[in-house]
Amino acid sequence: MADENAVEFIDSIPDGEGARRATELFAKTYGYQPAGVWDAPGRVNLIGEHTDYNAGLCLPIALPHRTFIALAPRQDAQARVVSSINPGSVATAELEGLEAGGVKGWAAYPVGVAWAMRQAELPVQGFDAAFVSCVPLGSGLSSSAAMTCSTVLALDDVYSLGYGSSDEGRVTLISMAIASENDMAGASTGGLDQNASMRCQAGKALLLDCKPGLTPLENVSQQDFDLAARGLELLVVDTCAPHQLNDGQYAARRATCEQAAAKLGVENLRQVADTIAASAGDDPSARRQGLQEALDRLPDPVEVKRVRHVVTEIWRVTDFVRAFAAGDMAESGRLFNASHDSLRDDYQVTVPELDLAVDTAREEGAYGARMTGGGFGGSIIALVDAGRSREIAQKIADRFARKGFNQPRALAAVAAKPAERVA
Repeated sequence: MADENAVEFIDSIPDGEGARRATELFAKTYGYQPAGVWDAPGRVNLIGEHTDYNAGLCLPIALPHRTFIALAPRQDAQARVVSSINPGSVATAELEGLEAGGVKGWAAYPVGVAWAMRQAELPVQGFDAAFVSCVPLGSGLSSSAAMTCSTVLALDDVYSLGYGSSDEGRVTLISMAIASENDMAGASTGGLDQNASMRCQAGKALLLDCKPGLTPLENVSQQDFDLAARGLELLVVDTCAPHQLNDGQYAARRATCEQAAAKLGVENLRQVADTIAASAGDDPSARRQGLQEALDRLPDPVEVKRVRHVVTEIWRVTDFVRAFAAGDMAESGRLFNASHDSLRDDYQVTVPELDLAVDTAREEGAYGARMTGGGFGGSIIALVDAGRSREIAQKIADRFARKGFNQPRALAAVAAKPAERVA
């Protein structure tokens, strides 16, 4: 008899299998063969949480879990899309005359890509598409960016636009994927997800610098994150706790950071972090003293907490990059732990499910564990020895069952390749 508490473990789909499934769904739905199959990965942010809108640093990787799209161009301006989640339902939209917000439901994401490309006066017509994905929905692993990025790469290819073949060109395509999410689907996104999906490299993490004034080519660099070479893997656990960002919590924290920056006489909190780091160097006590002097200028205790998290989190990103490159897994794990504790205590965006999952992973031997994403639900990540992900995930599931929490689901990840054509 199967254990009712057995954790759902989500394996990635190999390229060949994903291409086969997407092609079969396409042919069954539309009665002819697609022009090709493309895929794009979900992503997870290793460290650097709630720093992007404070002009800080983030460090995402592409997941091996991907969304596959089989696509063919049309001679007219009609778009038809189908997904393996509901293969009997085909969504249809007319691109000619389409306006922002004119498509509802999941189809807004792929149709919005073609709409955004046409808005940019690129020669894109209609298309038929079929999607197959192993990026878990609602987990904070950016299934939406995997869909928009796979779509934009496919349309770029079938309409011979040529942007997908270079990093600079991919920056142009990323802007279309972002526009689809923001303007057609009505989902707020700042570009981290799409940059990760389109620009991450296997064995690398993408250091994304959100400082204003940098070009899209200046604000990224590839950093070592070859887990396999170190006998490690990244356990990702979706807590399946309901997201709670829709009650203004995210907006409130962003506003508090902006207010605190104004009181400190800077444009953003990145300037506080950089100024202190430039003065203190790598001396932890000097950094703490410099930060405390800045915090003493803030009368609001909530602002103190928020600023302390953002400034220390920005520092943790660069410290993590150095520690991992040096092979110091103890320090890398400590930084993961410090990030989560700061998000729990100072930024106050965790929920009991996230905290319990992190605590359990640490107790079971993870080098470090932290929540990832915006918080108030979503996923945690843990740096663990290769082969231990399922075991630790099951321990978390057992603890969840005893607490009466929703059953979590999990996956094991290494830093994977970017969006590409696979068939």
